[in-house]
Amino acid sequence: MLNLYPAQIESISLHRVGNLSKNEPIFLSATPLTLTDETTALLKEYFFKPFREKEENYFRFHNDVDVEFNEMFNWVSSFFAEVSKSHEISKKITNHLYQQSNHPHIKSGEVYVAHFTDVIIDNQKTDAIGIFKSELKHDFLEFEENMDNLEIRVHQGININKLDKGCLIFNTDKDEGYKILSVDSNRYDAKYWLENFLGLVPLADENFYTKNYLKFCQNFAKDVVLPAEDKQQEVLFMNRAVNHFAKNDAFEESSFLNEVMENPELIPEFKHYKVEKGPKYSIEDVSNFDIANKAVSDARKKIKNVIQLDTNIQIKMDFINPESAEKFVEKGWDEERQMYYYLVYFNKEQKS
Repeated sequence: MLNLYPAQIESISLHRVGNLSKNEPIFLSATPLTLTDETTALLKEYFFKPFREKEENYFRFHNDVDVEFNEMFNWVSSFFAEVSKSHEISKKITNHLYQQSNHPHIKSGEVYVAHFTDVIIDNQKTDAIGIFKSELKHDFLEFEENMDNLEIRVHQGININKLDKGCLIFNTDKDEGYKILSVDSNRYDAKYWLENFLGLVPLADENFYTKNYLKFCQNFAKDVVLPAEDKQQEVLFMNRAVNHFAKNDAFEESSFLNEVMENPELIPEFKHYKVEKGPKYSIEDVSNFDIANKAVSDARKKIKNVIQLDTNIQIKMDFINPESAEKFVEKGWDEERQMYYYLVYFNKEQKS
Protein backbone atom coordinates (compact mmCIF):
# COMPACT_ATOMS: atom_id res chain seq x y z
CA MET A 1 0.00 0.00 0.00
CA LEU A 2 1.13 3.53 -0.82
CA ASN A 3 0.64 6.61 1.35
CA LEU A 4 1.75 9.91 -0.19
CA TYR A 5 0.02 12.30 2.23
CA PRO A 6 2.98 12.73 4.64
CA ALA A 7 5.49 13.14 1.77
CA GLN A 8 7.61 16.28 1.69
CA ILE A 9 9.26 17.95 -1.31
CA GLU A 10 12.96 18.38 -0.57
CA SER A 11 13.95 19.81 -3.94
CA ILE A 12 12.70 20.27 -7.51
CA SER A 13 14.64 20.92 -10.70
CA LEU A 14 12.67 22.34 -13.62
CA HIS A 15 13.77 22.04 -17.26
CA ARG A 16 12.17 22.02 -20.72
CA VAL A 17 12.58 19.59 -23.62
CA GLY A 18 11.60 20.20 -27.22
CA ASN A 19 11.07 17.69 -30.01
CA LEU A 20 14.48 16.56 -31.23
CA SER A 21 13.21 15.52 -34.67
CA LYS A 22 11.88 19.06 -35.20
CA ASN A 23 15.14 20.66 -34.01
CA GLU A 24 13.39 22.18 -31.01
CA PRO A 25 15.87 23.08 -28.25
CA ILE A 26 16.37 21.81 -24.73
CA PHE A 27 16.50 24.27 -21.82
CA LEU A 28 18.29 23.27 -18.61
CA SER A 29 17.89 25.51 -15.57
CA ALA A 30 21.09 26.61 -13.86
CA THR A 31 19.77 26.09 -10.32
CA PRO A 32 16.91 24.19 -8.62
CA LEU A 33 13.45 25.72 -8.45
CA THR A 34 12.71 27.98 -5.48
CA LEU A 35 9.44 26.97 -3.84
CA THR A 36 6.92 28.87 -1.76
CA ASP A 37 4.32 27.32 0.53
CA GLU A 38 1.69 27.96 -2.16
CA THR A 39 3.62 26.39 -5.04
CA THR A 40 4.66 23.44 -2.84
CA ALA A 41 1.03 22.63 -2.02
CA LEU A 42 -0.08 22.99 -5.65
CA LEU A 43 2.76 20.89 -7.03
CA LYS A 44 2.24 18.10 -4.50
CA GLU A 45 -1.39 17.81 -5.56
CA TYR A 46 -0.44 18.04 -9.24
CA PHE A 47 2.19 15.31 -8.93
CA PHE A 48 0.44 12.90 -6.56
CA LYS A 49 -3.22 13.04 -7.57
CA PRO A 50 -3.00 10.55 -10.50
CA PHE A 51 -1.11 8.03 -8.35
CA ARG A 52 -3.80 8.12 -5.66
CA GLU A 53 -6.51 7.52 -8.27
CA LYS A 54 -4.72 4.83 -10.29
CA GLU A 55 -4.26 1.12 -9.61
CA GLU A 56 -0.91 0.34 -8.01
CA ASN A 57 0.71 -1.44 -10.95
CA TYR A 58 4.42 -1.46 -10.20
CA PHE A 59 7.35 -1.54 -12.60
CA ARG A 60 11.11 -1.93 -12.29
CA PHE A 61 14.12 -0.84 -14.31
CA HIS A 62 15.24 -3.45 -16.82
CA ASN A 63 17.96 -4.25 -19.31
CA ASP A 64 18.24 -7.44 -21.38
CA VAL A 65 21.82 -7.98 -20.20
CA ASP A 66 21.78 -6.56 -16.66
CA VAL A 67 19.87 -3.75 -14.95
CA GLU A 68 23.16 -1.91 -14.37
CA PHE A 69 23.27 -1.24 -18.12
CA ASN A 70 20.05 0.79 -17.80
CA GLU A 71 21.12 4.47 -17.77
CA MET A 72 18.14 5.60 -15.72
CA PHE A 73 18.86 2.96 -13.08
CA ASN A 74 22.40 4.32 -12.67
CA TRP A 75 21.36 7.98 -12.49
CA VAL A 76 18.63 7.18 -9.98
CA SER A 77 21.09 5.20 -7.87
CA SER A 78 23.52 8.14 -7.92
CA PHE A 79 20.68 10.52 -7.02
CA PHE A 80 19.71 8.49 -3.95
CA ALA A 81 23.36 8.07 -2.92
CA GLU A 82 24.26 11.79 -3.24
CA VAL A 83 21.17 13.99 -3.06
CA SER A 84 23.45 17.06 -2.95
CA LYS A 85 24.14 16.39 -6.66
CA SER A 86 20.44 15.99 -7.51
CA HIS A 87 20.25 19.07 -9.75
CA GLU A 88 23.20 18.00 -11.92
CA ILE A 89 21.74 14.49 -12.19
CA SER A 90 18.36 15.99 -13.13
CA LYS A 91 20.05 17.61 -16.14
CA LYS A 92 21.35 14.21 -17.29
CA ILE A 93 17.89 12.68 -16.86
CA THR A 94 16.28 15.51 -18.83
CA ASN A 95 18.87 15.28 -21.62
CA HIS A 96 18.20 11.52 -21.83
CA LEU A 97 14.48 12.26 -22.23
CA TYR A 98 15.32 14.82 -24.92
CA GLN A 99 17.32 12.20 -26.86
CA GLN A 100 14.22 9.93 -26.88
CA SER A 101 11.97 12.80 -28.12
CA ASN A 102 12.71 11.99 -31.75
CA HIS A 103 9.25 11.17 -33.12
CA PRO A 104 7.10 13.91 -34.74
CA HIS A 105 4.15 13.06 -32.45
CA ILE A 106 6.09 13.72 -29.24
CA LYS A 107 5.22 17.06 -27.70
CA SER A 108 7.59 19.51 -26.09
CA GLY A 109 7.07 20.26 -22.43
CA GLU A 110 8.40 21.06 -18.98
CA VAL A 111 10.27 18.37 -17.02
CA TYR A 112 10.23 18.30 -13.21
CA VAL A 113 12.71 16.14 -11.29
CA ALA A 114 11.80 16.09 -7.60
CA HIS A 115 13.18 14.53 -4.44
CA PHE A 116 10.57 13.46 -1.88
CA THR A 117 10.99 12.25 1.68
CA ASP A 118 8.58 10.59 4.15
CA VAL A 119 6.88 8.50 1.47
CA ILE A 120 5.24 5.39 2.96
CA ILE A 121 5.17 2.24 0.86
CA ASP A 122 4.40 -1.24 2.19
CA ASN A 123 4.31 0.29 5.71
CA GLN A 124 7.92 1.49 5.35
CA LYS A 125 8.99 5.14 5.28
CA THR A 126 11.44 5.95 2.46
CA ASP A 127 12.38 8.65 -0.01
CA ALA A 128 11.50 8.78 -3.69
CA ILE A 129 12.37 10.49 -6.94
CA GLY A 130 9.59 11.91 -9.07
CA ILE A 131 10.02 12.62 -12.78
CA PHE A 132 7.10 14.44 -14.38
CA LYS A 133 6.36 16.06 -17.72
CA SER A 134 3.68 18.62 -18.60
CA GLU A 135 2.85 18.72 -22.30
CA LEU A 136 -0.63 19.94 -23.22
CA LYS A 137 -1.23 23.68 -22.94
CA HIS A 138 -4.67 25.13 -22.26
CA ASP A 139 -6.12 28.59 -22.76
CA PHE A 140 -7.26 30.41 -19.65
CA LEU A 141 -8.71 33.85 -19.06
CA GLU A 142 -7.36 36.53 -16.75
CA PHE A 143 -9.38 39.62 -15.88
CA GLU A 144 -7.84 43.05 -15.48
CA GLU A 145 -9.26 46.40 -14.44
CA ASN A 146 -8.46 49.16 -16.93
CA MET A 147 -9.84 52.54 -15.86
CA ASP A 148 -13.63 52.10 -15.87
CA ASN A 149 -13.69 48.76 -17.70
CA LEU A 150 -12.94 45.14 -16.91
CA GLU A 151 -10.88 43.55 -19.67
CA ILE A 152 -9.97 39.99 -20.61
CA ARG A 153 -6.47 38.70 -21.22
CA VAL A 154 -5.95 35.26 -22.80
CA HIS A 155 -2.99 33.20 -21.55
CA GLN A 156 -1.76 29.67 -22.02
CA GLY A 157 -0.73 27.31 -19.25
CA ILE A 158 -0.97 23.77 -17.93
CA ASN A 159 -3.94 22.21 -16.21
CA ILE A 160 -2.72 21.31 -12.72
CA ASN A 161 -5.64 18.89 -12.35
CA LYS A 162 -4.20 16.57 -15.01
CA LEU A 163 -0.60 15.37 -15.10
CA ASP A 164 0.48 14.34 -18.59
CA LYS A 165 3.32 11.97 -17.69
CA GLY A 166 5.02 10.98 -14.48
CA CYS A 167 6.76 8.30 -12.47
CA LEU A 168 7.62 7.75 -8.82
CA ILE A 169 10.79 5.79 -8.12
CA PHE A 170 10.93 4.51 -4.54
CA ASN A 171 14.22 3.96 -2.75
CA THR A 172 13.49 0.29 -2.15
CA ASP A 173 14.32 -3.06 -3.82
CA LYS A 174 17.36 -1.62 -5.59
CA ASP A 175 18.76 -5.05 -6.47
CA GLU A 176 15.57 -5.85 -8.39
CA GLY A 177 15.59 -2.51 -10.27
CA TYR A 178 13.70 -0.42 -7.68
CA LYS A 179 9.93 -0.24 -7.24
CA ILE A 180 8.32 2.24 -9.62
CA LEU A 181 4.89 3.63 -10.46
CA SER A 182 4.18 5.33 -13.79
CA VAL A 183 1.27 7.27 -15.27
CA ASP A 184 0.71 8.48 -18.82
CA SER A 185 -2.46 10.38 -19.68
CA ASN A 186 -1.54 10.76 -23.36
CA ARG A 187 -1.52 7.26 -24.83
CA TYR A 188 -0.33 8.24 -28.31
CA ASP A 189 3.35 7.93 -27.31
CA ALA A 190 3.32 5.44 -24.40
CA LYS A 191 6.35 3.49 -25.65
CA TYR A 192 8.44 6.68 -25.67
CA TRP A 193 7.93 7.29 -21.94
CA LEU A 194 7.74 3.80 -20.46
CA GLU A 195 10.21 1.89 -22.61
CA ASN A 196 12.52 4.26 -24.47
CA PHE A 197 13.04 6.80 -21.68
CA LEU A 198 12.62 4.85 -18.45
CA GLY A 199 13.32 1.28 -19.62
CA LEU A 200 10.67 -0.34 -17.41
CA VAL A 201 9.04 -3.76 -17.26
CA PRO A 202 6.17 -4.82 -14.97
CA LEU A 203 7.20 -5.89 -11.49
CA ALA A 204 6.06 -9.49 -11.07
CA ASP A 205 4.81 -9.27 -7.49
CA GLU A 206 1.64 -10.48 -5.74
CA ASN A 207 -0.33 -7.54 -7.13
CA PHE A 208 0.81 -8.36 -10.68
CA TYR A 209 -0.05 -12.07 -10.41
CA THR A 210 -3.39 -11.51 -8.63
CA LYS A 211 -4.55 -8.94 -11.19
CA ASN A 212 -3.37 -10.93 -14.22
CA TYR A 213 -4.74 -14.28 -13.01
CA LEU A 214 -8.18 -12.74 -12.46
CA LYS A 215 -8.05 -11.13 -15.92
CA PHE A 216 -7.15 -14.54 -17.33
CA CYS A 217 -10.12 -16.12 -15.48
CA GLN A 218 -12.42 -13.42 -16.83
CA ASN A 219 -11.42 -14.23 -20.39
CA PHE A 220 -11.72 -17.97 -19.74
CA ALA A 221 -15.26 -17.36 -18.49
CA LYS A 222 -16.11 -15.41 -21.66
CA ASP A 223 -14.36 -17.70 -24.16
CA VAL A 224 -15.07 -21.14 -22.62
CA VAL A 225 -17.70 -21.09 -19.84
CA LEU A 226 -20.19 -18.90 -21.73
CA PRO A 227 -20.23 -21.02 -24.94
CA ALA A 228 -20.27 -24.29 -22.97
CA GLU A 229 -22.88 -23.20 -20.41
CA ASP A 230 -24.70 -19.85 -20.46
CA LYS A 231 -24.41 -16.24 -19.25
CA GLN A 232 -25.57 -17.14 -15.76
CA GLN A 233 -22.80 -19.71 -15.35
CA GLU A 234 -20.23 -17.26 -16.74
CA VAL A 235 -21.20 -14.73 -14.08
CA LEU A 236 -21.33 -17.34 -11.33
CA PHE A 237 -17.91 -18.70 -12.28
CA MET A 238 -16.38 -15.24 -11.88
CA ASN A 239 -18.33 -14.78 -8.63
CA ARG A 240 -16.76 -17.92 -7.23
CA ALA A 241 -13.31 -17.04 -8.59
CA VAL A 242 -13.25 -13.56 -7.06
CA ASN A 243 -14.61 -14.83 -3.73
CA HIS A 244 -11.96 -17.56 -3.63
CA PHE A 245 -9.28 -14.89 -3.99
CA ALA A 246 -11.00 -12.65 -1.42
CA LYS A 247 -11.07 -15.25 1.35
CA ASN A 248 -7.54 -16.63 0.88
CA ASP A 249 -4.13 -15.13 1.61
CA ALA A 250 -2.31 -17.37 -0.84
CA PHE A 251 -3.30 -18.89 -4.17
CA GLU A 252 -2.90 -22.58 -5.01
CA GLU A 253 -4.24 -23.55 -8.41
CA SER A 254 -5.48 -27.10 -7.73
CA SER A 255 -7.41 -25.89 -4.67
CA PHE A 256 -8.82 -23.02 -6.73
CA LEU A 257 -10.04 -25.35 -9.50
CA ASN A 258 -11.63 -27.81 -7.07
CA GLU A 259 -13.58 -25.06 -5.35
CA VAL A 260 -14.49 -22.81 -8.27
CA MET A 261 -15.05 -25.21 -11.18
CA GLU A 262 -18.49 -26.74 -10.57
CA ASN A 263 -18.42 -28.55 -13.90
CA PRO A 264 -15.38 -30.90 -13.66
CA GLU A 265 -15.40 -31.34 -17.44
CA LEU A 266 -14.18 -27.75 -17.74
CA ILE A 267 -11.00 -28.35 -15.70
CA PRO A 268 -9.07 -29.86 -18.68
CA GLU A 269 -10.41 -26.97 -20.77
CA PHE A 270 -9.04 -24.52 -18.19
CA LYS A 271 -5.59 -26.14 -18.26
CA HIS A 272 -5.52 -26.17 -22.06
CA TYR A 273 -6.64 -22.52 -22.14
CA LYS A 274 -3.84 -21.63 -19.72
CA VAL A 275 -1.23 -23.23 -21.99
CA GLU A 276 -2.64 -21.29 -24.94
CA LYS A 277 -3.40 -17.90 -23.36
CA GLY A 278 -1.28 -17.91 -20.19
CA PRO A 279 1.77 -16.22 -21.78
CA LYS A 280 -0.37 -13.18 -22.63
CA TYR A 281 -0.91 -12.65 -18.87
CA SER A 282 2.55 -13.91 -17.77
CA ILE A 283 0.98 -16.73 -15.74
CA GLU A 284 1.80 -19.75 -17.91
CA ASP A 285 4.19 -21.20 -15.29
CA VAL A 286 2.46 -19.76 -12.23
CA SER A 287 0.30 -21.88 -9.92
CA ASN A 288 1.20 -20.50 -6.47
CA PHE A 289 1.50 -16.92 -5.25
CA ASP A 290 0.49 -14.60 -2.41
CA ILE A 291 -2.80 -12.78 -3.00
CA ALA A 292 -2.95 -8.96 -3.03
CA ASN A 293 -6.22 -7.86 -1.43
CA LYS A 294 -6.29 -4.49 -3.20
CA ALA A 295 -5.98 -6.16 -6.59
CA VAL A 296 -8.96 -8.37 -5.70
CA SER A 297 -11.03 -5.34 -4.68
CA ASP A 298 -10.10 -3.52 -7.90
CA ALA A 299 -11.01 -6.57 -9.99
CA ARG A 300 -14.36 -6.95 -8.23
CA LYS A 301 -15.30 -3.41 -9.25
CA LYS A 302 -14.48 -4.03 -12.91
CA ILE A 303 -15.99 -7.46 -13.47
CA LYS A 304 -19.52 -7.33 -14.80
CA ASN A 305 -22.06 -9.30 -12.78
CA VAL A 306 -25.08 -8.45 -14.91
CA ILE A 307 -27.04 -10.68 -17.30
CA GLN A 308 -28.25 -8.39 -20.09
CA LEU A 309 -31.32 -9.78 -21.88
CA ASP A 310 -32.56 -8.84 -25.34
CA THR A 311 -35.93 -7.91 -23.82
CA ASN A 312 -34.35 -4.83 -22.17
CA ILE A 313 -34.22 -6.51 -18.76
CA GLN A 314 -31.13 -6.88 -16.60
CA ILE A 315 -30.51 -9.40 -13.83
CA LYS A 316 -27.76 -8.36 -11.44
CA MET A 317 -25.98 -11.10 -9.52
CA ASP A 318 -24.48 -10.61 -6.06
CA PHE A 319 -20.70 -10.99 -5.90
CA ILE A 320 -20.71 -11.25 -2.11
CA ASN A 321 -23.29 -14.05 -1.92
CA PRO A 322 -23.09 -16.02 -5.18
CA GLU A 323 -25.01 -18.93 -3.66
CA SER A 324 -28.15 -16.73 -3.76
CA ALA A 325 -27.93 -16.56 -7.54
CA GLU A 326 -27.66 -20.34 -7.74
CA LYS A 327 -30.46 -21.11 -5.23
CA PHE A 328 -33.00 -18.49 -6.24
CA VAL A 329 -32.49 -18.01 -10.01
CA GLU A 330 -33.48 -20.76 -12.46
CA LYS A 331 -33.19 -20.78 -16.24
CA GLY A 332 -35.66 -22.59 -18.47
CA TRP A 333 -37.27 -22.84 -21.91
CA ASP A 334 -40.88 -21.94 -22.64
CA GLU A 335 -42.20 -24.12 -25.50
CA GLU A 336 -45.29 -22.00 -26.10
CA ARG A 337 -43.39 -18.71 -26.45
CA GLN A 338 -40.27 -20.35 -27.87
CA MET A 339 -38.19 -18.23 -25.52
CA TYR A 340 -35.79 -18.74 -22.63
CA TYR A 341 -36.79 -17.45 -19.21
CA TYR A 342 -35.30 -16.82 -15.78
CA LEU A 343 -37.39 -17.70 -12.73
CA VAL A 344 -36.48 -15.62 -9.66
CA TYR A 345 -37.61 -16.64 -6.15
CA PHE A 346 -37.90 -14.12 -3.28
CA ASN A 347 -39.81 -13.49 -0.06
CA LYS A 348 -40.27 -9.73 -0.33
CA GLU A 349 -38.98 -6.77 -2.27
CA GLN A 350 -36.21 -4.79 -0.62
CA LYS A 351 -36.72 -1.07 -0.16
CA SER A 352 -34.09 0.96 -1.98
